[in-house]
Amino acid sequence: MLTRRKKHNKDYYRLSVFITFVVVCLVGLLSIIFSHSTQKNIQDIQPPTSQDLEDCLSVQYELPQIIDNYTQQIIEHLGYTVSYNHDWNLPNWVAYELTNDELYGDIKRTNNFAPDPLVYGDPVVTYDYTHSGYDRGHMAPAADMKWSEQAMRESFYMTNICPQNQNLNRGDWNDLEELARDWARKFGNLYIACGPIVHNEDATIGNNHRIVIPSAFYKVFLRKDNSSWTSIGFIFANESGNKPLMTYMVSIDEVESTTGIDFFYNLPDSIENEIEKDFNLRDWTVQ
Repeated sequence: MLTRRKKHNKDYYRLSVFITFVVVCLVGLLSIIFSHSTQKNIQDIQPPTSQDLEDCLSVQYELPQIIDNYTQQIIEHLGYTVSYNHDWNLPNWVAYELTNDELYGDIKRTNNFAPDPLVYGDPVVTYDYTHSGYDRGHMAPAADMKWSEQAMRESFYMTNICPQNQNLNRGDWNDLEELARDWARKFGNLYIACGPIVHNEDATIGNNHRIVIPSAFYKVFLRKDNSSWTSIGFIFANESGNKPLMTYMVSIDEVESTTGIDFFYNLPDSIENEIEKDFNLRDWTVQ
């Protein structure tokens, strides 16, 4: 019995050694194959280019950056982002991207001006503009929000509204809004930022809230054609007037020096500095 047990143990030992050897060989072989495959894959992978990163990341080129010491609350809505100034009860800026596809929505204008539910404190209401002599002037136009019921509704939040001269709101400012839609159709998409210019904080309206009357308004545009960028700005006095839109055109640098706001800062500095110092009217013709 003892001899047979020893033989059995010896056979078991040999089988264990054999199985271990086979396993080691398989692991080694698989390691070689995997290592070769990994090295090949690594060699095949190329580092991402700046264009790859731009295509993969959603860069919000339209968002400005406050330079001057303005108070602000950043509020994001579906169709636009607003930097809200609680001292003025106005936006510092409203920014959004407008695409060709968004122009073909069928959502109807609501005209339901409402307090912004996201604003801190006691929000401005539509009644504050009653009998003021000023229009409730949209910064991001309702007509640019026809692609979504929510976007249309939020365009009537009072954080997107400024006291605007009636003639300006319904005339030259409206003409620029229509031209922007023509640009979006032609070029595919635009990055837009606009807002009030305040020179006198003592001029106000408001039944329950003190709302500063802007002295002027600005609007800036950015677009890309293939690999090149171009921009243009506009400044409108908050008064009656009926002039060709080209008379309001200025460089982005001029808008920045007037407002204390840095536009299109998400662009590389070399591109931003070049396109903001001047503009070419021919880049913005619609035919």
